[in-house]
Amino acid sequence: IKMAGDSRFPDVDTGRSEKNEETEIVVNVGGVKQVFYGDNLNQYPETRLAELINCLSGGYDSIFSLCDDYDPGKREFYFDRDPDAFKCIIDVYYFGEIHMKKGICPICFKNEMEFWKVDLKFLDDCCKTHLSEKKEELEEIARRVQLILDDLGVDASESRWKRCQKYIWKFLEKPESSYPARVIAVLSFLFILISSIVMCVGTIPDLQVVDAEGNRMEHPTLDSIETACIGWFTIEYVLRLISSPNKLHFALSFMNIVDVLAILPFYVSLTLTHLGAKLMELSNVQQAVQALRIMRIARIFKLARHSSGLQTLTYALKRSFKELGLLLMYLAVGIFVFSALGYTMEQSHPETLFKSIPQSFWWAIITMTTVGYGDIYPKTTLGKLNAAISFLCGVIAIALPIHPIINNFVRYYNKQRVLETAAKHELELMELNSAEGKATTSKNELEDLAREGKEGPFYSSRLKVSHSDTFIHLLSEEKHYRTRLQSCK
Repeated sequence: IKMAGDSRFPDVDTGRSEKNEETEIVVNVGGVKQVFYGDNLNQYPETRLAELINCLSGGYDSIFSLCDDYDPGKREFYFDRDPDAFKCIIDVYYFGEIHMKKGICPICFKNEMEFWKVDLKFLDDCCKTHLSEKKEELEEIARRVQLILDDLGVDASESRWKRCQKYIWKFLEKPESSYPARVIAVLSFLFILISSIVMCVGTIPDLQVVDAEGNRMEHPTLDSIETACIGWFTIEYVLRLISSPNKLHFALSFMNIVDVLAILPFYVSLTLTHLGAKLMELSNVQQAVQALRIMRIARIFKLARHSSGLQTLTYALKRSFKELGLLLMYLAVGIFVFSALGYTMEQSHPETLFKSIPQSFWWAIITMTTVGYGDIYPKTTLGKLNAAISFLCGVIAIALPIHPIINNFVRYYNKQRVLETAAKHELELMELNSAEGKATTSKNELEDLAREGKEGPFYSSRLKVSHSDTFIHLLSEEKHYRTRLQSCK
């Protein structure tokens, strides 16, 4: 590479008479040559290519601050960058927008645009969407890696209570952190199953007992099991709330609201049973307690905390609101049309079951969803034909949005597996860098540290730095630009 001030270089001609608009330069990016003219480049004077034209009069120091090498005879600038990305970036000078080619890593392409000083606003919307998806993936990987690093690291400056909080939080929220944590997660899962089974078994008449007033109630044994399960849920929730790093976010989380709804009916019904009789009639108290006991079905949703499949299904449904809205719209239109037609066609029959259009809604719903209870059915020929058409339209309306919903489920499930693998890979790379850093530590440095008595703090800080030295740029404030050989093709 030629260096500034080398005697083999002829001096840059600073007295050129042609204008910048008429200047012609050659740019060699990774072996691919491109010829540019000043009138095109000066449309965007803040870009690196436009600065090349103006740097010719500034000497070699100015030139080599912008490029890797320069041939003054050919007026050719050399860059060790990705030529495929460069071919896309130069479109901004001719078309005013940039499209990213298929197969180029979006994050690498973004770094290339930053190197060439081209604003991201010139990237087309379709490519921005792809870039934003990759940025979200990197943020998720960085978040997972950071959570793991936080679990591994121990800050000696923290108080004993703070360390105890972190231990309890990791013990209850992260089953993969230790063997006892896995045991607690399995026990919590079993308590949820036992509580749900007891709730169902308690409604069997043969297993119920009759109290002094002749009312049926759950068997005392089942009631004791229910109390033990509620006690476990209460202790678990209180410990998680106390150890939570962000208690407001914890209280407003959907799954934690489900936990409260699963626990609260037991204590409210217990309060009404012992104190409510003094405030209201006994029959009203029993009705309120029965209504609250029905709310115990909310505890089945606690299984989502221990099932990645249920969490994936929930996310897929959230991402499929548009498809679900289309499904409901199709069914609503079909229900209104076919119920009105069914009511009109069945009025000529003396024993018609279609008394009104609102009553016909029920028939249209069970027909279009292929349930068909048979409580309402057409008796005329035209009514039966209308029922057949509504059945076929219902099958088509339900089948249309199913495929996008399944795709959302599969896409999110595969994405979670990829992110989990990527997070583990980043941790392996950080461990490898940590091992290499320790291997290159000089013997004199270790002897000096030994004499000063600082071995402990040194190793702990070195380990902490090595764990944070990740290739994900979101975990570091320093920006690393990849060369052409390192760029993703």
